[in-house]
Amino acid sequence: MKPKVFIDGESGTVGLKIRERLAGRSDIELLVIAPELCENAEERKKFLNAADFVFLCLPDEVAIGAVAMTENPNTRIIDASTAHRTNSDWDYGFPELSAEQYEKIRVSKRVANPGCYASGFIALVQPLVKAGVIPADYPVSCFGISGYSGAGKLFIDEYESAGRNPELSSGRLYALAQVHKHQPEMQKVCGLSKTPMFNPIIDDYFSGMVVNVPLMLPPPLCGSPLEAGGYAENIKKIYENHYNKNEKSKIKLMNSDGISFLAANTLADSDEMEIYVFGDGERILLSARFDNLGKGASGAAVQCFDIMCGRA
Repeated sequence: MKPKVFIDGESGTVGLKIRERLAGRSDIELLVIAPELCENAEERKKFLNAADFVFLCLPDEVAIGAVAMTENPNTRIIDASTAHRTNSDWDYGFPELSAEQYEKIRVSKRVANPGCYASGFIALVQPLVKAGVIPADYPVSCFGISGYSGAGKLFIDEYESAGRNPELSSGRLYALAQVHKHQPEMQKVCGLSKTPMFNPIIDDYFSGMVVNVPLMLPPPLCGSPLEAGGYAENIKKIYENHYNKNEKSKIKLMNSDGISFLAANTLADSDEMEIYVFGDGERILLSARFDNLGKGASGAAVQCFDIMCGRA
């Protein structure tokens, strides 16, 4: 029997992209609420409890309310909001963390979809913490750039409106006070004891992003298992073993030789992620390139759904 799937909040940016990915599939039954009833709590409750799988594409408080309304013990939920990403009762939807994480997602009733910037950060940092290259107390810093679609419908309308503010034509740094909703999951999932320094930039293009983590070696990474004189190559080997040798992984280490520029929109409309290791010696830059609406949001949610269905 085909699983019944309901997208609660399908008119939002992430919901629309999930709908696009599922619309042509013959292996599911997509439950669609009438547009005029999409904010009717009772009607939503009927759909939430009639579905085998639910995608929540809602503001945090509304997502929490939707979970409370879901009384069917067999309904399995994938939440794309921030609400449950550090909740220990939910499984974090990043199957590339480990074989154990993949298995948790496969049998889970409650999966929290990762944030977009957090996805790139975790892909770069978690394997190195796990390998002992980055100590848990290392002061990790991160900077990244994303298209404006990651900011939601209001910002999309602002960027695409006539007579807009000229400042929107340039990259704009935000989270200046070092408070961003992705930092808690970045810290927790990577096993860091300190909140990472995080400097995101929103820029004047629709989708795609690059997340970067700079490392200074060997101090303060004294005691690192990296071999002296070949730090970058050793890091590449860790990524190669972690991602490239995993046929189910959507993440791949790429060849960084000869690259002078790394455009952020190259993987727009893709569900893959590319990671790069630049530099050598004491200064190394780790970069993750992907689509903030793909592996950073809707693509990751559908990846988890396929794993939960036994299709990936």
